Amino acid sequence: MGKIYRIGVEATLDVIGGKWKPIILCHLGNGPIRTGELRRKMPKITAKMLTQQLRELEDDKIVHREVYQQVPPKVVYSLTTEGKTLRKLLIDMSDWGERRVARMQADGQPVKLLSSDHTGYLNF
Repeated sequence: MGKIYRIGVEATLDVIGGKWKPIILCHLGNGPIRTGELRRKMPKITAKMLTQQLRELEDDKIVHREVYQQVPPKVVYSLTTEGKTLRKLLIDMSDWGERRVARMQADGQPVKLLSSDHTGYLNF
């Protein structure tokens, strides 16, 4: 028997759960991107973790990996049609996070939001 999910959110989190996947998807919303460029946009992720997360997203058919036969090798990642269906969910998650940061700041907590840019999500 295959996977069993008790509620729908489990199936969603199985695909986009974790610290890095939603951020990767946001950057891919701006269009196809090479691995090195993703690393530059996400300086705190290790190369190993980025590769692992991209492979999982590829296995789940959320991300497409295109390999160009050239020297040096060129690999470009893009969103699949299925990946683009996550647009509304990711925008809602971003909006919720922005509201949460604002509430935390209002409570006097030392927290900062560096960007409220939804460009990647809006380009899906």
